Amino acid sequence: MRTSELNAWWAVVSAVANAAMRLVFRVRVEGDRNVPAQGSAIIAFNHVSVIDGPAVGIVVARKCRRRSRFLVAAEVFDKRLPGWILRSFDQIPIRRGQGDVNALDEAISTVKAGAIAALAPEGRVNDDGSREMLRFHRGVARLALATGAPVVPVGLWGTQDRWPRSGRRYRKPWRPRLAFVFGDPVAAHGDPANPEDLAAFTEQVRAAIEVQVARARAITGTA
Repeated sequence: MRTSELNAWWAVVSAVANAAMRLVFRVRVEGDRNVPAQGSAIIAFNHVSVIDGPAVGIVVARKCRRRSRFLVAAEVFDKRLPGWILRSFDQIPIRRGQGDVNALDEAISTVKAGAIAALAPEGRVNDDGSREMLRFHRGVARLALATGAPVVPVGLWGTQDRWPRSGRRYRKPWRPRLAFVFGDPVAAHGDPANPEDLAAFTEQVRAAIEVQVARARAITGTA
């Protein structure tokens, strides 16, 4: 039995959100035990829908009893309701394509303090219908190598059936399958100041996520 680090706010909201997610999707989760019960970790996932981050956060909260701090595009914080929710959960705004050092420093401090940080290395939601991941940014490598924290690769598939990049979608199946697969942690290794080490570790994480995505697609019947 895992010890919960969820406060009352996280516990209540994640429970309600989990019920809503399972009402909309037929959810299956594998490998959640790969998320450390305590201590630092980084969760890196593929990005097929605008709801991927919240969905991963819900699963980690309900299955692993842990809170997650996500690196989220800064412009989302400017929207009234999403911005309020993100600030309420102490998420981290990052200015995409601008080498946001402040956001990375905050994420590094978060992980060094023993928490979980989460991000999608692709940097944006993939195009509708695409099965190939986008180019990975090196933020996940910089974060892992600077902190020594393991990276838990996550493959998810199915969120795009309801909310792909192009917008919300309502069509059959009315309750599509949604799979989350958490892989074995990737141990951090290398020098965060060495571009070659950053590139090599980024590719290692990408390969690990690709394995989990393939499994998630198989679970949903779209392999």
